[in-house]
Amino acid sequence: MTLPLPRATITAVHGYVPPDVLTNADLARLVDTTDTWITERTGIKERHIQRGEGLGTSHMGAEAVRGLLAKTGTKPEEVDLLICATTTPDMQFPSTANLICDMVGIKNVGSFDVQAACSGFLYSLTIANQFIAAGTARKVIVVGADKMSSIIDYTDRATCVLFGDGAGAVLIEAQNNGYGIMDALIRSDGSGMIHLHQKAGGSRMPATAETVSKRLHYVHQEGAAVYKFAIAKMAEVAGEIMSRNNLRGEMIDWLVPHQANKRIIESTAERMGMPMERVMVTINKYGNTTNATIPLSLWDYEPQLKAGNRMVLAAFGGGFTWAGVYLTWAYDGAKAAKLNGNAPQRLS
Repeated sequence: MTLPLPRATITAVHGYVPPDVLTNADLARLVDTTDTWITERTGIKERHIQRGEGLGTSHMGAEAVRGLLAKTGTKPEEVDLLICATTTPDMQFPSTANLICDMVGIKNVGSFDVQAACSGFLYSLTIANQFIAAGTARKVIVVGADKMSSIIDYTDRATCVLFGDGAGAVLIEAQNNGYGIMDALIRSDGSGMIHLHQKAGGSRMPATAETVSKRLHYVHQEGAAVYKFAIAKMAEVAGEIMSRNNLRGEMIDWLVPHQANKRIIESTAERMGMPMERVMVTINKYGNTTNATIPLSLWDYEPQLKAGNRMVLAAFGGGFTWAGVYLTWAYDGAKAAKLNGNAPQRLS
């Protein structure tokens, strides 16, 4: 009997959200908005904010990785590679992945950041898949983490209601049990930059007193254009993944979409023929955590997941970027959560 070829397989997931919660009522005291307005337009009720001097994206990522190592009994020296998808690195260099490795005791391995805005986590899964397929890595950790509160203008009603902070991490291993990443697509279109970007802080416009005073270091978003492109491209990449793998909506157990806006999630699901009861939705309690939205969703829903579940993961991000991944889940999530006592919770 011929055994299935080894595939890059998610064998564990863990998440972290900081303890401080920013509710819609809190935001209504900062800008001209209401809980009703935010909820109806975005689906968000609250988001978590990383507070504390000197705390960056790496600190949240490290918490997620520590939990991942603990729940799987994986030693730091067993990890071959760590990739961090982030739009809010602690600093230009060293990479946030490098900092996370140092914090959790992972040494002498490759580590690097991936910047593809909100699609970065799926880009990183695709890269990890290649390392596993090539046989150059056996255990890869992929982290999605962002401290969006560091680049959000809390006087801008259009953006400040959308984003939160958080991190999620998955362990990826080569397994030949028939489960794992079956297909992946990554796409981009740089002409979308004008609709969603951060104007200052890079080499094109380095930080100056003037750029700070003009508030150019915050997220700039043209909501209507982004909304239209996000729905079209997330549905497009998910549809292409399904077509390439002869899948129909009723054959998919879970749609795992990037959590940017509940209306975008609902529209994407409708175009895919997916009922909302099979769509992961966490935007109500975490907001848009950018690269953390998909791993946080997997962590949140882990107790409901069963070995063999077919999933389509889809994301869209600034730039523009978009990506899709088709995978089959490899383990009984309820059993893993019970054994490890790690049902989703807000960690301090």
